[in-house]
Amino acid sequence: MHEPERFKSPEYLAVLDEATSSAACHFSASALNAMNEAAEKSYPLEACGLLIGTINNGWQVDEARQIENLNRERAADRFQLDPAGYQSVDRELRGTGREIIGVFHSHPDCPAKPSPTDLESAWEGFAYPIISICNGEVDNILCWTLNKNGNRFKSLSVKHSQ
Repeated sequence: MHEPERFKSPEYLAVLDEATSSAACHFSASALNAMNEAAEKSYPLEACGLLIGTINNGWQVDEARQIENLNRERAADRFQLDPAGYQSVDRELRGTGREIIGVFHSHPDCPAKPSPTDLESAWEGFAYPIISICNGEVDNILCWTLNKNGNRFKSLSVKHSQ
């Protein structure tokens, strides 16, 4: 995968913490498939959506749901999660024991590394998987979470069930 120069710039490198989290993000097969499918169908635009599950010794993702990307001007390299979609899922989950535990998005023809824009919109405690999609096919998935200071992303290991 070709890495655009901007991913090597000081601004992009500054969002990455050298430390990795001891916690992991565990994905069910159906959640992983849903994220991959959303990324491939949305290509060459960014896909985005919500991770649903629980947080207990890491993130336990049992469902991933695509939510509309409202960014129309720069949808190839930016996403804006539809707040109405978020609120709808949040209401649906009340009282179920499951909750929104993260946000996924794709990087068309770019690495699965967070950008300064990703950092600006990140929430503490959420997992942020990024799907690198090259020429319409998933290349890899890396997962991130904010460090304890909330000023950089640290990597999470990605685990998945069969």
